[in-house]
Amino acid sequence: MAHFAKVNNGIVETVIVAEQDFIDSYIDNKPGQWIQTSYNTLGGVHYQNDRVTPSDDQSKALRKNYARIGGRYDQTADAFYGNKPYDSWILNTTSYLWEPPVAYPTIINDGNDESSEVWRYFIRWDEISHRLDNSNGWVAHKFNTSGNDLHADTNIYDWNGSSWVSR
Repeated sequence: MAHFAKVNNGIVETVIVAEQDFIDSYIDNKPGQWIQTSYNTLGGVHYQNDRVTPSDDQSKALRKNYARIGGRYDQTADAFYGNKPYDSWILNTTSYLWEPPVAYPTIINDGNDESSEVWRYFIRWDEISHRLDNSNGWVAHKFNTSGNDLHADTNIYDWNGSSWVSR
């Protein structure tokens, strides 16, 4: 079985699982075309079923990414890609994945391992901060788990390119 996307005017309308014979003989009176997509392809790389390990056979990588309903298809590039998540993000025309204008932070916890508690950062993109405050856009809250309890820090942290700074 394979996955096929129904594309109309560059928009993915539906995705189905079917045999090629079904697609070849299917009488479809609605506009658009059926295009095969690969569930295990992301960023132009085909992965094994664990979705972590690249496949030995990269000829299985189809159309840069798996088609998603409401997503886009670029016929010239023969590539599926998602909708732009934020105004400032840029489409990488090699992987056909959206990328932020600033790289994802490299520090995901505070590094303090005292009494086996590590405070981790819950990181998210903040388009408003990026545009209005001229910050790099990554903000975070800190939390830790101690036993079954979740402890949160009420501060908001901004990424300055090398460390987290409390507001």
